[in-house]
Formats: sequence, structure tokens, C-alpha cells
Amino acid sequence: MKPLSIAFALFFIGAAAQVYATEQHNSEPETQTATEQVKAQPAAKATSSAQAKDKLNTLEYQQPVLQPPVIDKNQVDDSKVLGTEAPQPAAKLIDKQQKAQAIAEAEQAVTQAKDALTLKQQNKAKQSRESLAVIEQLVNAYNARNIEQFLRMYDEQVEFYIFPNELLFKGKEKLIARYGLMFKKLKCIHSSPIKRIVLGDIVIDHELSETCSQDANVIDKRSELISSYQIKDGKIIKVLFFR
Repeated sequence: MKPLSIAFALFFIGAAAQVYATEQHNSEPETQTATEQVKAQPAAKATSSAQAKDKLNTLEYQQPVLQPPVIDKNQVDDSKVLGTEAPQPAAKLIDKQQKAQAIAEAEQAVTQAKDALTLKQQNKAKQSRESLAVIEQLVNAYNARNIEQFLRMYDEQVEFYIFPNELLFKGKEKLIARYGLMFKKLKCIHSSPIKRIVLGDIVIDHELSETCSQDANVIDKRSELISSYQIKDGKIIKVLFFR
């Protein structure tokens, strides 16, 4: 029995060894193939990079060109942005009669505008004449030292300013105290305009003022003054002195 058992064991060992050898032989090509693939990958990447560089260095590669937007000039701009609305064409006249009527209406509008402007100018000119008359009476009363006539030219609440807006005094009472004393004290007073500007209710006088303090025949003081007068309803309501 022992020789038979030994022989059977040897046969089993030999068969197992043959199976193992066969498996090893079949797995070697797969391992080798995987290894070769790993080694081939860097080579393939290098080849691809080289081909890309060669492609960049040849005329085969062209950099993409950005195309400008295409604008259709014939398309009507329908946007609502202020100032971009397309102008509406004027309505065409149907016949000569309508054309003549349109011309007549236009001429009438021009005439009315001229008349309105002329009327405004006429009113302004009338106002200027009235304002000038008030100042001329004021200067005559001033030169005559006639305090009563001088005061008639002023409104009860007249305001006196020093340029630009410094209030000097207000009202006739202070006006009487200021100019009444001056008229009594001085022997002569004379004011004459060097230049006068009149526009509506405003009169601006560049004047030469001369006074006599001791003798009515001897002028001992001369000075140039600029005064602005505002007139309303024939009365001076505001005086502005420029010094």
C-alpha cells in the first residue's frame, strides 16, 4: 500500500506543478503588454506635443479672426431711446389750394408775432419815457434845493441801498432828515448827467455832482456818482448807490 500511496502523491504533485507552469506562461504576455502600454504613454504624449508644435510652426494653423457685427442699415431703428426716434415726414399737400392756405396761415403767424413784439417794445418804450420824466423832475428839484418837489418823486416806503445790497435807510422820514438838512446847509447843489441809461422802469445815471459850502458862486467840491433808480407808478421805489 505504501508504494501505491507514494506513487499517487507524486502524480498529484506533478500535475499541480504542470498547471502552475501553464498559468505563469499565460500571464506573462498580459503583464508585458500592460508594462509596454505604461511606457508607451509618455512617448505618445511627447509625439502629440511635438506634432502640435509643428502645427503651430507651419502655415496649416491660422489664428481665428473675430468678425465685426453685421448691421443692416436698411432696417428701421425702432428703439425708444430719447433722441433716436426717426423723424416723421411732413404731410404732403394735396392741391394748390391747401398750399396757398398753408402759406397764408404762416404769413399770418409771422405778422402776429411781429405785432406782439412791436406792442411789447412800444410798452417798454412808453415805460422808459415815464421813468426818464420822473428822474428829470428829481434832478431839477435837487438842483433847486426844493425839498417838497424832491420828496414828491419818491414812494412812501422808498429803499436806499449801497451796492451790492447794503440797506442804507428806508422811508420818507429818513429821506427828509438826510436831504432836508443838506439842502439847508449847502449854498449850491448841481447835478448833471455824464451818461444816462434808461430801460423800462430802470434809470442808471453816471452824474457829476458839484456843491458850494460857503459861497453860492464858488464850487468847492466835485465828485462823480453812479446811481440806479427803479420807478413804479410814477414814483421811485428803490435807489442803489455805487461807490
